[in-house]
Amino acid sequence: MDNLVIEGGHPLSGTIRIHGAKNAALPILAASLLSEGKVTIRNVPRLLDIEVMLDILRDLGCKARHQDTVVTVDTSVATSSHIPETLMRKMRSSVFLMGPLLARFGEVQLYQPGGCAIGERKIDLHLRGLAALGANIEEKGSRIVCSARRLIGAEISLDFPSVGATENMMMAAVLAQGRTTIIGAAREPEIQDLQQFLNQMGAQVKGAGTDTITIDGVSSLYGCEFEVIPDRIVTGTVMVAAAATRGEVTLENTQPGHLTSLIHVLRRAGVQIEVGNDIINVGGLHRPLAVDRIVTSPYPAFPTDLQAQVMTLLALADGVSVMKETIFEGRFKHVDELCRMGADIRVDLNNAFIRGVPQLYGATVEATDLRAGAALVIAGLAAQGRTIVEQVHHIDRGYDRIEEMFQQVGGNITREVNKSRVYS
Repeated sequence: MDNLVIEGGHPLSGTIRIHGAKNAALPILAASLLSEGKVTIRNVPRLLDIEVMLDILRDLGCKARHQDTVVTVDTSVATSSHIPETLMRKMRSSVFLMGPLLARFGEVQLYQPGGCAIGERKIDLHLRGLAALGANIEEKGSRIVCSARRLIGAEISLDFPSVGATENMMMAAVLAQGRTTIIGAAREPEIQDLQQFLNQMGAQVKGAGTDTITIDGVSSLYGCEFEVIPDRIVTGTVMVAAAATRGEVTLENTQPGHLTSLIHVLRRAGVQIEVGNDIINVGGLHRPLAVDRIVTSPYPAFPTDLQAQVMTLLALADGVSVMKETIFEGRFKHVDELCRMGADIRVDLNNAFIRGVPQLYGATVEATDLRAGAALVIAGLAAQGRTIVEQVHHIDRGYDRIEEMFQQVGGNITREVNKSRVYS
């Protein structure tokens, strides 16, 4: 496994262009199966999760190619609706394929998905939604078989605004007979992007971005070209890194409206932020201020995917901050690693109490999941001395060559092959 080696203490300075959103590209790639033709998707980053999704599409019989940031998928030759267990276990987002495969082939066979170990993420809402559309579901151990001669539109009420379940229901319903209404839908920008992609292929979906989405089923969809939105979590990660290193960074190809909650928190911490149409300027020339209370909640509230990164910034703040995690119960695994670097953080159930320290210090730490890894990279960039971040494959799931991204703005960060440890 690779390591990231960071010589910290250098303020970041310069300009970074943000790559496309992983969490938009993955369901869009899954949705390409709904069209028996060719789709071209632009602004797709090169990430491990993207490559796994393309491998699954190829295993299903599709032709898929990823060149630079453009993906072309020809689904006209798809022949299978059976997702291999080996690929399912590599990526939780493979669950997005349930809806499209069921809608197109009338059957899908898959397994419980894998992914980051950040807490329990059941797929009950996905299965209940498909059952409401008329699917017959059989669970045999880790294997799940869904079948339906024809999906029928229905009213589906979600107990929790799950992003994945909302997107799966949208994709299943576009080819269903009649109207489907999803009540209590998630509102994330990635869901709005999926709606635009589906409609570009000829679907009739409206309401994405609100808590009620309506889908009128159509008989077929066709190929199209589409460009994925910028990644708001990568954007937020760079913004926090600029503030933590007390640097000045300009971010291009952004959508500031997707980051209102983060911008509010950073301004409370004393970070200078200027927002343009698709540009964000971040200046963190002074020690940040503590923020009394931050609570992660579904969009448009503060995102759980930025909790770890902002905690790193608050670990350097003047005063005591409180972070409450309400989405995933296992998302404080970065705390022990930050404390190894000199942070003063105490966890009580789903609350983290962060007493800011003047300085973090380099150490050898482990990326336990995707966003925890990003937080440790930020800590390393801000710390005094050398930091080695292990288990970088977690970070590669969501950041396109993170070391090269930060090198563009003066980060002293390199990637090296770890020859001293072997992971199973």
